[in-house]
Amino acid sequence: MSMDRRVSTSGGAVRGVAADGGVTVFRGIPYAAPPIEDARFLAPSAPTPWEDVRDASRFGPISPQAPWLPGTPPWNPQDGADILTVNVWAPKRRAERRPVLVWIHGGAYLFGTSSDPIYEASELARAGIVVVSLNYRVGFEGFGHVPGCPENRGLLDQVAALEWVRENIAAFGGDPDNVTVAGQSAGAGSVVSLLTMPAAHGLFRRAIAHSVPNDFVSPEFAREISERIGAVTGVPLTREALAAIPPEVLIEATGKVSAQFRHDPDAGFRFYSAMPYAPVIDGEVLPGAPLHAIAAGAARDVDLMVCHTLHEWRMFTTLSSVPVVHDEEGLRHAAAAFGMPASSIEGYRELYPDASVSDLYHRIASDGLFAEYTTRIGEEHARAGGRAYLSRFAWESPALEGALGACHGLELPFVFGTLDTPAGKFFLDGTPSERQRDLSQTMIRAWADFAATGDPGWPAATPESTPVRIWDTPESVREEDRTGTRALWRNVAF
Repeated sequence: MSMDRRVSTSGGAVRGVAADGGVTVFRGIPYAAPPIEDARFLAPSAPTPWEDVRDASRFGPISPQAPWLPGTPPWNPQDGADILTVNVWAPKRRAERRPVLVWIHGGAYLFGTSSDPIYEASELARAGIVVVSLNYRVGFEGFGHVPGCPENRGLLDQVAALEWVRENIAAFGGDPDNVTVAGQSAGAGSVVSLLTMPAAHGLFRRAIAHSVPNDFVSPEFAREISERIGAVTGVPLTREALAAIPPEVLIEATGKVSAQFRHDPDAGFRFYSAMPYAPVIDGEVLPGAPLHAIAAGAARDVDLMVCHTLHEWRMFTTLSSVPVVHDEEGLRHAAAAFGMPASSIEGYRELYPDASVSDLYHRIASDGLFAEYTTRIGEEHARAGGRAYLSRFAWESPALEGALGACHGLELPFVFGTLDTPAGKFFLDGTPSERQRDLSQTMIRAWADFAATGDPGWPAATPESTPVRIWDTPESVREEDRTGTRALWRNVAF
């Protein structure tokens, strides 16, 4: 029995298209109403049902955002406001019920879209799972503070998409009781937020979080950002006033606020990242800091797989305008900004005696914002009684004369099997080799097995032992070393 290209959903019938390798793709299916006019800055609401069969051959419009990297899909206001949509990749051959993997894209809570070619999920679906990806509100639309409106609207969008999956995925051959939610970077920050959000409880059984940023903000910080936005635009901080101006104005204002961080040495790590938005620990949508909640057992009934890359920060300094540190004074400032005591810089120097100041800066920033936090999420989940699997992506890109290393996001074309896309070939510096394709297939198999059974193929962490899967050519499994850089962060609170 094969998957019909015409499927009935709660909103109406949709017609998908055939992809290579026995997969049917359904794109741009609304899971919530357009967040405009009276619905702008509010929690998502149900979409208006349609009567005719909806063409699901094209992706929906992306959330309002400024362009970031060349080659990523741009936002065009003329594309329409129906931005809250999902896409489904389903194996044509029907099984009883297939595991489901829901992908949440990253992008610093500022940009990103599920239509990025690097997230094309046919190869994952060919591994025997149903894959769903989604768009959600980013930037001020999704994470800016608006008086009288819910915080974390982007996270609420993700919950609405998961509710759509629960209600509709069986029609696509998926098992609504066997859902894995996965994300990278801001998508991983979203995943660990969902792990602890009451509104998301019971909507998924497993979670994958790659490169979780140590960035969750207070309501006071969120209000400060909105006040800066108001000062730049001259618009009063009321829902009525903010809803009356086009998204382009808020996008431009956000860019100016980001630039302010770059001129403020007291801005902490935002002096380097310039990221103004993050999930808000508001006590309602997000009750507390995710790491603390996970350590207290808030998600112990969810299987968890975490991963970080070896050289996270190199992507930011190489492909964007993030400043690079070259002198000792700058290194001390950067270490403090990322939470590292100045006294620990010497510890890094002893571990890497041949490293330049710039190399040490990259290692400290990578560990402080991503690697240490991601690893702690997995370890604390295991200590709280959950099942957790840890991994590290260590394959180094030869692109740009090796400047990227194993940078932030490098694993994405491997886990999606999109090595032949322009982004994939850029990271690989050319056509994929057989060893690179083999690594990709191994990672795809691990994701598919984890989505199906909760076991990706290596030992789970325990309070006493932390086996780590090293994604490289060849792959390996080794015990986490707590005596190196990990020891330098031991007394740093997150």
